[in-house]
Amino acid sequence: MSPTRRAAHLAIRGYQLGLSGLVGRQCRHWPSCSAYTDEAIQRHGLWAGGWMGLARICRCGPLGTHGIDLVPETTPPGAAWHRPWAYARWRGVNAPPPLCERVEG
Repeated sequence: MSPTRRAAHLAIRGYQLGLSGLVGRQCRHWPSCSAYTDEAIQRHGLWAGGWMGLARICRCGPLGTHGIDLVPETTPPGAAWHRPWAYARWRGVNAPPPLCERVEG
């Protein structure tokens, strides 16, 4: 793990152990926004994963999305360092297909 990813992981873990309990565990998604951001950074790097995490936190408000939302396996096509907003999904969730589709398909 690179030093920047390690530092980001430690900062997120510090939030989870310290501030999260004070703020309240009210995330509307599974996994939680902090766990999602941590996984996105570990999988895609600090720049892309950080933007993915920011978008997820923005979607977690009262009028936002809810439910299962997994970190994408790959970055979206068209995403680049100079277009950081393109890394993120600003609407919707990345949920696995329903069980009946997985069995039949």
